[in-house]
Amino acid sequence: MRELIQEIRATIPLDLPEAQVCSDGCNACSMKLLEYLSAELDNWEARLQAGETPGLAELSQLARSARKIHRVLQKNGLIPRA
Repeated sequence: MRELIQEIRATIPLDLPEAQVCSDGCNACSMKLLEYLSAELDNWEARLQAGETPGLAELSQLARSARKIHRVLQKNGLIPRA
């Protein structure tokens, strides 16, 4: 889980300024998606610090959410397409 969190933080620009996130036309609200993902990552980091061990379902859910948000951010032009 820690590796997944690190990979998500390295791949998705969670700290973009609001002016850059909320520019021209959006496909979905990028700001809300970034806030949601950031909160999920913070929550999992706290749970890991408390000694909780995530299951495969929780790992899959976080990875799935991150992939979907990544796609939306690409469509909105915040992440370059590979």
